[in-house]
Amino acid sequence: MSRFKRGDKMDSLAGFRTEKTEPTVPHGLLKAARKSGQLNLSGRGLTEVPQNVYRLNVDTPEEANQNLSFGASERWWEQTELTKLLLSSNQLTALSDDISLLPGLTTLDLHDNQLSSLPCTLGELEQLQQLRLSHNRLSVLPVEVCVLKNLRSLTLQQNLLETLPEELGQLENLTELDLSNNHLKCLPSSLGRLTCLQKLDLSHNMLTCLPDSLAKLASLKLLDCSNNQLTGVPVSISEMLALEQLFLRHNKLRLLPQLPAPNLKELYVGNNQIEDLEAEQLASLMAISLLELRDNKIKTLPEQITLLSTLTRLDLTNNDITTLPASLSLLPNLKMLLLEGNPLRGIRRDLLTKGTNELLKYLRGRIKEPESADTAPTAMTLPSQARVNLHSIKTLKLLEYSEKQAENIPDELFDAVAGGVVTTVNFSKNQLTTLPTRLMELQSSVSEVNLGFNRLTCCSPDICKLLQLTHIDLRNNQLSELPSELENLTKLRSVILNYNRFKSFPDVLYQIVSLETVLLGNNQVGSVDPGRLTRLVHLSTLDLSNNDLLNIPPELGLCTNLRCLSLEGNPFRAPRAAIVARGTDAVMEYLRSRIVT
Repeated sequence: MSRFKRGDKMDSLAGFRTEKTEPTVPHGLLKAARKSGQLNLSGRGLTEVPQNVYRLNVDTPEEANQNLSFGASERWWEQTELTKLLLSSNQLTALSDDISLLPGLTTLDLHDNQLSSLPCTLGELEQLQQLRLSHNRLSVLPVEVCVLKNLRSLTLQQNLLETLPEELGQLENLTELDLSNNHLKCLPSSLGRLTCLQKLDLSHNMLTCLPDSLAKLASLKLLDCSNNQLTGVPVSISEMLALEQLFLRHNKLRLLPQLPAPNLKELYVGNNQIEDLEAEQLASLMAISLLELRDNKIKTLPEQITLLSTLTRLDLTNNDITTLPASLSLLPNLKMLLLEGNPLRGIRRDLLTKGTNELLKYLRGRIKEPESADTAPTAMTLPSQARVNLHSIKTLKLLEYSEKQAENIPDELFDAVAGGVVTTVNFSKNQLTTLPTRLMELQSSVSEVNLGFNRLTCCSPDICKLLQLTHIDLRNNQLSELPSELENLTKLRSVILNYNRFKSFPDVLYQIVSLETVLLGNNQVGSVDPGRLTRLVHLSTLDLSNNDLLNIPPELGLCTNLRCLSLEGNPFRAPRAAIVARGTDAVMEYLRSRIVT
């Protein structure tokens, strides 16, 4: 009992109370820092930097005040000046003016804290070469930082910066500057004075244009402007003679920039709004080895693509390319050609899956030798000014009458076939409102039909009589439904329905198990049945971008054969845009993880 009585005089809660004390650093760390000149306090939960850190080289160490003898290795008066201080991944909200007591610092790492401001005395660290301030809450970069003449690396990504001081151009020895993931809308013209800069990251900001002064960055090798609001790139950028890598992904570019930078080896312009590749722009890429053009709106590749003799990798994934020029196979160094997600015609699906070498070999086989005069193709002129190319009909088995803005197809065109074999029909870019009835005369042989860019309001069941059909292009019409008889087309592999008026996934498409590609982008589709989609075991490309999908059913992740799934531009909230941007594999993995078991 006496033991408990004694307890009455004690504070029974003493063990649960914590006193506010100044954060301390283990004595051993400070002692080691005096020897090595380096102190690592990362990830210690610090809310402030202890005073004895700032005064490390100022105050006499505790052991010196004790009656101790020092060996040769412990002579504190021979201590090394602190040159490297690592304070990352703490909870620092401020940095004391006393940072100036460490004038020998060459590296100061403050990334991953909660700093909203920096002390003016930071400018007194004249020896500083590396300053890491990423992942903080800085809304302003103090002018004092701009007087650090010896600074080589400045990392400011993931802050709240909206502007930069004009004095930034004073950092004349800077070789690396990372300003990504901020709120920058413009850049100071003085940026061009950073003539030693080799790497500049401006990605994930709100830039609408780039200053012409960037052209003066004669040493710059890498420029990343991805995820901004750029609609163009200044021509002066071609004066950056050392530039090797340029990232312009996720902007609003409508044209490939003209960039005759002599050393530019890698150009990334994916996820823009480029529709046409012009010969002039391609010709300027004299040293290019990697060209990324994925997720744009490119319809054709010009023959001048052969000018890119140094090209080794060409990414054209998810564009609107229907045909490939055979001259593509003449690129001497091309090792990787990516074409997934394009409505390609005339190239078998299995050929695309065999890889670049087989595809280039196939394209080389399509290059025709120059024809002599006596074998030149003949043609006749119709009253409608159309030309019937008999050579195309007999040799290529192609019946073409496109870009005529015609309301019907002349009978003379079908008469010219005269019982011959036609496998491909192209009546695109006209004013057709109904399916040409004489098309049924070709039902025994035709396998590809292009009726895109017309004015069709309904698809006649007659088209279902073309039992050999493998590819049908009906994009840019006014269709809202498909005939149920379409399920009779058991060889159909590809259906293109972009830019029509479908409000739901066409029911009949669930019945066609041979389908490999379904493009339904830019319609008004509000739902899709994943259970029925899983029965399409050959389906590898599905474009549902720019529709009205409010939610994506997790079961869609069970369509394991899908290699390209486009969902951008729909109003759903999950998966998040960041996951969608990572591509099909990431989306499918996310969907599978959401399935309730």
